[in-house]
Amino acid sequence: METKRPLILISNDDGYHSKGLQSLIEMVSPLADLLVCAPESGRSGFSCAFSAADPLRLKLRRRREGVEIWSCSGTPVDCVKIALDQLCKDRWPDMVIGGINHGDNASVNSHYSGTMGVTMEGCMKYIPSVAFSLCDHSDDADFAPLASLVRSITERVLRDGLPRGVCLNVNFPIATEFRGVRICRMACGTWGNEVVRCHHPRGYDYYWMTGEYTNDEPEAEDTDNWALNHGYVAITPTEVDVTSYEMMERMKDWEF
Repeated sequence: METKRPLILISNDDGYHSKGLQSLIEMVSPLADLLVCAPESGRSGFSCAFSAADPLRLKLRRRREGVEIWSCSGTPVDCVKIALDQLCKDRWPDMVIGGINHGDNASVNSHYSGTMGVTMEGCMKYIPSVAFSLCDHSDDADFAPLASLVRSITERVLRDGLPRGVCLNVNFPIATEFRGVRICRMACGTWGNEVVRCHHPRGYDYYWMTGEYTNDEPEAEDTDNWALNHGYVAITPTEVDVTSYEMMERMKDWEF
């Protein structure tokens, strides 16, 4: 790979073959050399999980000038870890990108997201990291409207970096044109009706994990859910440090 250009490490949770990842490659390949290491199949909902008990396989899928695409048998975080350890010995990435995800990762969804797992892992390695997601679960989702903003955000982060311990969670609504960009906080939301019980003809019950999401503050205009529901791109700066400093202050008066 050409070493004069920046290097971006890309992964996702939809698999190396997904349209979102392939679209991302085309969007940002003019800006940097790309090292792709993504799951060999879908790994949605894996968050920051990694494989502590199972061996992993790593396979080169394609190579062209400025782009290498590898698959890994593990989780999205496994992909980042193994790429950094095995494929980046001579050249450290200037940026990590997760996505483009098929489906939003706004509100509490970000805690379950393998796409955000990619981004958090990069952030924990002190690499400027961004997650891109589109509110469309379709395998053939249209990512073309995202191209300009994906490139613009990528260029900005490559140029200016991000504070240590901070990554960006970027969500796009389904639209051919966007009303603008909002810098948002995470909406307070909850998932309900998450388990469907079924009965097998052989006499036992089995369960499907599903769910219905509820925005618990629909009128709050400073949230990612509000932005997406009103046609805006939502960018949520997200920290690795999950400490509640307010609670720390309150607990100073506790007696044990």
